[in-house]
Amino acid sequence: MPIDLILPCLNEAGALPWILDRLPAGVRAVVVDNGSTDGSPEIARRSGATVVTCEVRGYGAACHAGLEAAESEVVAFMDADASLDPQQLTRVTAPVQSGRIDLMLGRRRPVSRGAWPWHLRLANAELSRRIRRRTGVRLSDLGPMRAARRVDLLALDLNDRRSGYPLETVVRAADAGWRIAEADVDYLPRSGRSKVTGTPVGAARAVLDMSKVLSG
Repeated sequence: MPIDLILPCLNEAGALPWILDRLPAGVRAVVVDNGSTDGSPEIARRSGATVVTCEVRGYGAACHAGLEAAESEVVAFMDADASLDPQQLTRVTAPVQSGRIDLMLGRRRPVSRGAWPWHLRLANAELSRRIRRRTGVRLSDLGPMRAARRVDLLALDLNDRRSGYPLETVVRAADAGWRIAEADVDYLPRSGRSKVTGTPVGAARAVLDMSKVLSG
């Protein structure tokens, strides 16, 4: 069964070649360009990826544009910053393909101390605690690698178009009674600075977005 891998992209020219060169057999890359100025779309096309343009800025907007453009029954999401290895995708896609799990998340395991700064780990732990309190689902990470069936994701009617999109996916899936689980994946030092938590403004916006989802 083929899989579409949705890669939200904003100026990831340095990371895309490594990612696209490591796609497992049967995985098609759907690179969603969210306003890049470094030639990322051209690099993706030359590597054989399908490129989708999303003019609405925001991580969630890019993810959802990729979901709508995807064609495979099972879709996966992953950051395009080389912090995750596409070779490990099967850890999250196989349980969905087999029908055992409805939403599978990659639980990040940093390969070095600098790959995941302590303050972001602490924030993630608190977020996981709040998810458990809100939904009853026990997760240790809201990681950016995840997989589910495309039509089921569309049926969740996700509304967040910024950094709360992954959290809304989990909350709505839990409310719908989905089977949710996680598997370990390596977390590597990312290429470049995070668009979400790499600046104080970005981090504050992410907290606000996620708080809205949890209180909704």
